[in-house]
Amino acid sequence: MALMLKSATAKAAVRGSRQVTRAAIEWYGPDRPKFLGPFSEGDTPAYLTGEFPGDYGWDTAGLSADPQTFSRYREIEVIHARWAMLGALGCVTPELLAKNGIPFGEAVWFKAGAQIFQDGGLNYLGNENLVHAQSILATLAVQVLLMGAAESYRANGGAPGGFGEDLDSLYPGGAFDPLGLADDPDTLAELKVKEIKNGRLAMFSMFGFFVQAIVTGQGPIANLDAHLADPSGNNAWNYATKFVPGN
Repeated sequence: MALMLKSATAKAAVRGSRQVTRAAIEWYGPDRPKFLGPFSEGDTPAYLTGEFPGDYGWDTAGLSADPQTFSRYREIEVIHARWAMLGALGCVTPELLAKNGIPFGEAVWFKAGAQIFQDGGLNYLGNENLVHAQSILATLAVQVLLMGAAESYRANGGAPGGFGEDLDSLYPGGAFDPLGLADDPDTLAELKVKEIKNGRLAMFSMFGFFVQAIVTGQGPIANLDAHLADPSGNNAWNYATKFVPGN
């Protein structure tokens, strides 16, 4: 029985490895998906070879023509994508929790920060035992110091004492990969594609959250609930027509 279980586990691992390898190869190289699908042949710039994750061969503005510029923009995109994924999660989670009965002082993302100016300050997740912020200056100083130092070390390739040296500035691995996600190159190649695809979607989502907040004065979950309750009356088109001259 033990031998059969071990054999089945080994076969499953091999099969999973093959699937990951195929998936990783699928998104790289000349045969990767292109931005116009089968109609992209001949329209893909020669400098976009499919070497990097998320390369669909689309660069009508020529932003990637210079290798150094392309490297800088690629780094900027990945960093912004990660912040956008965190931001999108942070925008919807408090509203969802408040909607399901968990008390919050203010759950709407663009209003929540103002609570730090109220008596008692700002409590993370509504619980003063987690993070109890009372001073905007102290909060700003800590963020600038900690985030500034971390970004400086990342950009410069390491921290004092040699910590983090010789690591990739975008996908460091080592001590920065406690789950071992980068141990297998094929798995890492696929995860890079998933990260940038989800990150691009998150950046569009955050842009949508900004526009919704300006136009409706509500959070994304409140906007979604209003749209689902009355799709024809609460949608982007109806809000857009309010800004047409004469309305």
